Amino acid sequence: MAGYLISDTRKVTTHRFIEMKQKHEKISMLTSYDYTTAGIVDRAGIDGILVGDSASNVMAGNGTTLPITIDQMIYHARSVVRAVGRALVVCDMPFGSYQVDPVDGVRNAIRIMKESGCDALKLEGGVEILATIKRILDAGIPVMGHLGLTPQSINKFGTYAVRAKEEAEAAKLMSDAKALAEVGCFAVVLEKVPAKLAAEVSAAISIPTIGIGAGNGTDGQILVIDDMLGKTNGFSPRFLRRYADLNTIMTDAIGHYVEDVKNSDFPNEKESY
Repeated sequence: MAGYLISDTRKVTTHRFIEMKQKHEKISMLTSYDYTTAGIVDRAGIDGILVGDSASNVMAGNGTTLPITIDQMIYHARSVVRAVGRALVVCDMPFGSYQVDPVDGVRNAIRIMKESGCDALKLEGGVEILATIKRILDAGIPVMGHLGLTPQSINKFGTYAVRAKEEAEAAKLMSDAKALAEVGCFAVVLEKVPAKLAAEVSAAISIPTIGIGAGNGTDGQILVIDDMLGKTNGFSPRFLRRYADLNTIMTDAIGHYVEDVKNSDFPNEKESY
């Protein structure tokens, strides 16, 4: 088991992310939304944990990421931060918390950082939100960008299909990535874009790229933990590799518990006071 655990227990920082890119060391990231799971993920040696607005889907059962609130994101992020000793903890700014204007975005960014204790924030979008990103960076808050399929814009896209397959959108994504790097973001997520384009973007900018459905040419990878552990089974995109089947394991365990209770086999004498 110890073979895959990380021996370097120093706290991972945004600076270390950039160092890892320079050293051609791949960056591993997963989402987490609660104290218990985040502790396991951190001890297993992950480099970065994203407290994603995907909590709206996997924790609350919403169809999109749009309904989750700032208060809910702070709750999840605070829970994760309490469990983590090594990984860099990044929190998503939810839909509506930064799109209005830069002042509103900075105010909400400061609140999330103060109340959650996370290490950095992630915002979806390119040059359209550059002024807001700059103001947040000027406030001393590290920012991770997010390009390609941006789930907060699902109603605009109308589909979760691969983005930037056409030349014009690909050129804009490259331009946006360069702008995010130049303004001072420490990394950028590339979601559901062609592998060739993701590799080209990764080579063109100085900050690390974290891919999800973007091929192996990015500087790191991220998956939603509930998907990669097989807790969810109705979502099977091409990019998802399931490393466990917790849905079956948990269902079997709970079914066994129900059977033992019904048969009066639990608790037994040793489990009673």
